[in-house]
Amino acid sequence: MTDQELTQRFAFAQDLMVRAGALALGYFQNLSALTIKSKGVQDMASEADLQTELLIQTSLKQRFPEDAFFGEETGPTALEGARGVWVVDPIDGTQPFLCGMAAWCISIAFVADGVTELGLVFAPASGELFLARRGHGATLNGTPIRATEATTLREGITSMGYSVRVGPKQLIPAMTRLLEAGGMFHRNGSGAISLCYVAAGRLLGYVEAHINSWDCLAGLLMIEEAGGTVCDFLAGDGLSLGNALVAGGRGVYPALLDVLGDTGLRAAWRDGV
Repeated sequence: MTDQELTQRFAFAQDLMVRAGALALGYFQNLSALTIKSKGVQDMASEADLQTELLIQTSLKQRFPEDAFFGEETGPTALEGARGVWVVDPIDGTQPFLCGMAAWCISIAFVADGVTELGLVFAPASGELFLARRGHGATLNGTPIRATEATTLREGITSMGYSVRVGPKQLIPAMTRLLEAGGMFHRNGSGAISLCYVAAGRLLGYVEAHINSWDCLAGLLMIEEAGGTVCDFLAGDGLSLGNALVAGGRGVYPALLDVLGDTGLRAAWRDGV
């Protein structure tokens, strides 16, 4: 895909993110009126998730009809043979959203020819817009951001992602290894926001045994462009199936690998650019 084509998509996605954020924030400010459904244990969705995704999907389809779409709520559309695919989580952190907490966001990534080229994460409740384009750096509200330069897990906080797909028997040993290394854990219910916090140097890194692509692709690009190190998440069809995730500052990345341990997916990991 040409530089001009990516530039057009990045500009359009930024404007779209503002519109989607306004829609989602309107729902957030009127939670008592929402229709909520359960998709499984600790996995909720509401009309806010669906309507925000439909706004994004429809807008992208009208502007870039040749692109594929992969959303958490509506699934994959036209993936076969597409050069580019938009990967979208309309509200990452639905549980905090529904509980009236600010730890939720909209996450949009654009993958072209198997490489994540664009990443956008907007947290409307806190007014923070994270942007990244491959080779152009990462920003928070227009200001460049950098991942931590720490060399040990003792120097800050590490985000530990968790879902019931993996179960506590895998989480607890990893958390034990983190604490024994002198680290401390963090979880706010939004993988996308936590990854952006890593990119901004607020967190040392992020570790999770399994996460879906719509939760993390934008945030992973953010970390790469902020000078951090990330795993090769898209290996082994990570786009459709999800994958293990390790990401953080370059100096703590080996220690983060040790925290997660052997999940059977280590062969997919690599040092980032």
